Amino acid sequence: MSKTNNRDVRCSFCGIGKSDAQMLIAGDGAHICDRCVTQAGEILAEELKQRKSKSLQTALKLIRPMEIKQHLDQYVIGQDEAKKVISVAVYNHYKRLNQKVEKDEIELEKSNLIIVGETGTGKTLLAKTVAKILNVPFSIVDATVLTEAGYVGEDVESILTRLLQAADYDVAAAERGIIYIDEIDKIARKSDNPSITRDVSGEGVQQALLKILEGTNVNVPPQGGRKHPDQKMIVVNTNNILFICGGAFDGIQKRIANRLRTQTVGYKMKEEDEGVDMNNLYKYITPQDLKNFGLIPELIGRLPVLSYLNPLDKETLLNILTEPKNALIKQYIKLFEYEDIELKFDEEVYQFIVDKAWEFKLGARGLRSICEAIMLDAMFETPTVKDQTGQKELRITLEYAKQKFAKSDLKKMKVA
Repeated sequence: MSKTNNRDVRCSFCGIGKSDAQMLIAGDGAHICDRCVTQAGEILAEELKQRKSKSLQTALKLIRPMEIKQHLDQYVIGQDEAKKVISVAVYNHYKRLNQKVEKDEIELEKSNLIIVGETGTGKTLLAKTVAKILNVPFSIVDATVLTEAGYVGEDVESILTRLLQAADYDVAAAERGIIYIDEIDKIARKSDNPSITRDVSGEGVQQALLKILEGTNVNVPPQGGRKHPDQKMIVVNTNNILFICGGAFDGIQKRIANRLRTQTVGYKMKEEDEGVDMNNLYKYITPQDLKNFGLIPELIGRLPVLSYLNPLDKETLLNILTEPKNALIKQYIKLFEYEDIELKFDEEVYQFIVDKAWEFKLGARGLRSICEAIMLDAMFETPTVKDQTGQKELRITLEYAKQKFAKSDLKKMKVA
């Protein structure tokens, strides 16, 4: 009797008999065959994918360009033109992600952008700061370590690995993210002349970047490509990933000056060029200048938005030192607050720090080095002295700053 019942057992979903199914799984008063299990798994995966897509859609709250710029203003002094460009690019990226493309509707294209500016003017800081307000995955990668596939270094796909890690390996979220590629000028073509050696960290990297910037399906190694060759690849579509590139392009001013028929030193120029601002040639940069510097035309075409950062003058350096939310002076005051000590600076000290940073020609980065040289002894001695004497206040005078700076090795760094 039991054998007969066993042969009559059927799948509770599709009604297939046990003899026709590879496997029949028994439950509490019901059975399910292997085919229904597979189909149920596919239905579940599709449903979860749609739910995740809807949740991402609702999570993408539009942040207006002026709101993004106001956030940037709290941390970055000046550079209004670059702030506007980044704010608009990010806002348009949000709108593009929220677009529901229907038949015969205009499809929005992404606008990858490239920012040019001297070292220490705030390119990386802008990228880091805008990342704080975004609710999409954001990663910063360095182009200097990239090489062609098969050579020592990192494959171009590793920039997507960083974005995947920022998205907690959520592919759907990563495919709507933003990547900032720093030091893009370091992959410029080394020479216009053909050579018997391959330019594996220059033009080769640019060519490898082309399809990724434009949009394609890329097999991404989740743990990095070279050290784990047997890992399972993750397919990432880059159509909706916004790429922001930044670089100093050291020496491009001469190319701009030659194009403007001027000289980088002196004041000789033709009458029609007398309005040229010789202190900020970056504002006249064009895609042709990037091509002459060593970027291939195909790459420039995939970075259609070009902006620049202004060089920093002494007044801007002074504002950077004291005004932003994360200003250096405010950071030192906070550090001493942890020791219950009130730190004060004389106004003349600020100008002294700015003058020395101007001599080093390192932009805003020079401010930190000078501050560290001045504050090193105070930070070393204060915790112990405070316990012994109960010190409650520390005042940094101009004489103190000059004395500590003179003792440091930084005075030898002055650029001629």
